[in-house]
Amino acid sequence: MTVLILFGVFIICFLIGVPIAISLGVSALAAIWFGTDLPINLIAQKAFTSLDSFPLLAIPFFILAGVLMGKGGISKRLLDLASTLVGWMTGGLSLVTIVACMFFAAIAGSGPATVAAIGGFMIPAMVAKNYDQGFSAAVPATAGSIGVIIPPSIPLVLYGAVGNVSVGALFMAGILPGLLVGVAIMLTAYFISKAKGYKPSEKTQSFHFKDVLKALNEAKWALLIPIIILGGIYGGIFTPTEAAVTAVVYALIVGIFIHKELDFKSVYEGFMETIIINATTMIIISFSVSFAFFMTLEQIPSSIATFLTDLSSNPFIILSVVLLFLLVVGMFIDTISALVVLTPILLPVVTAVGVDPVHFGIILVVALAIGFVTPPLGVNLFVASSVGKVQIEKTTVAVIPFIIVMIICLILIAFVPQLSMWMAALAQ
Repeated sequence: MTVLILFGVFIICFLIGVPIAISLGVSALAAIWFGTDLPINLIAQKAFTSLDSFPLLAIPFFILAGVLMGKGGISKRLLDLASTLVGWMTGGLSLVTIVACMFFAAIAGSGPATVAAIGGFMIPAMVAKNYDQGFSAAVPATAGSIGVIIPPSIPLVLYGAVGNVSVGALFMAGILPGLLVGVAIMLTAYFISKAKGYKPSEKTQSFHFKDVLKALNEAKWALLIPIIILGGIYGGIFTPTEAAVTAVVYALIVGIFIHKELDFKSVYEGFMETIIINATTMIIISFSVSFAFFMTLEQIPSSIATFLTDLSSNPFIILSVVLLFLLVVGMFIDTISALVVLTPILLPVVTAVGVDPVHFGIILVVALAIGFVTPPLGVNLFVASSVGKVQIEKTTVAVIPFIIVMIICLILIAFVPQLSMWMAALAQ
């Protein structure tokens, strides 16, 4: 009865449009009130204490670093570098967008932030060159999802905190899968562009090594950021949380004193934007933890784990069921909520059949990253459509080929562990 109340109230709240964080909190509250003798203030206490976590401090600082870098001219320099590298190819503007998103992903760690930073420039540019509107918005929406795979990644930080898994190892494990997804998206965009006759960028009609060197020089301060972050973590100089703080300080120094594009007003706006994003994120995390905590009290995760392991002892079958489940969940629940709620449920299941926790972290994040571009939730779809002023229906249709390719990448990542674990072994 308690389980029915918990999930019944959650589904009803979701269907009538209640925000996901409130839905999680209300459903846990209803289950405690009607199904147990526990005090209802347990929900508030758990929501509050869940945020008292040193690893979670990395999240607001990585968000702030990404916002300040976007305002400090780093996005434009990354776009210029991407243009010299791939702008001369068929569908050059779309390829430039994807490469720039991959660069920015190594800085911001957030999918929607990457879409907003790069899509704001590139969607109008593609539309102006007669690219299909839906395709123009679908490209950054899809490529922006790489932002949660390539380190530093906010969802990987969260998974590490919830699952008690090394964030450093997760960051290393995310490099090759992130590159794989990026290259796959580029190939898809290239073949679509070739079929539709999209021409190279006018700025870069051919590849010139001198132009690349010049763009590299302009973007050198941006490209140093992931080196400093990852090098510092794996060199034992600082923790991932301290790395996030370092990234903020670096962004301020580069934006104010080197690029000279950050002033007091833009820094203030950056802090205010971060406060709003972080407040939303932390509310979701807090109530997600309360929801997950109540499920643990009712032994729901262990019951689900027992059901799945009784279903089959074959790792291939178990992992296939988990992948399908994650793809469906990603369509309806945001990445942060899904991570907090599902990690304690699924991690014991997959580790029982021999899947490494680090490997599963990458599988989980990549699967939920696809949820960024799958309706009806599809956060990146809405961000891309909003910044590019494109109808959401057009973006949704155009994103289908990219979703198919990303699912193929997910299957490869899930069933070829070396793609993740080869780099992760260096950090363990």
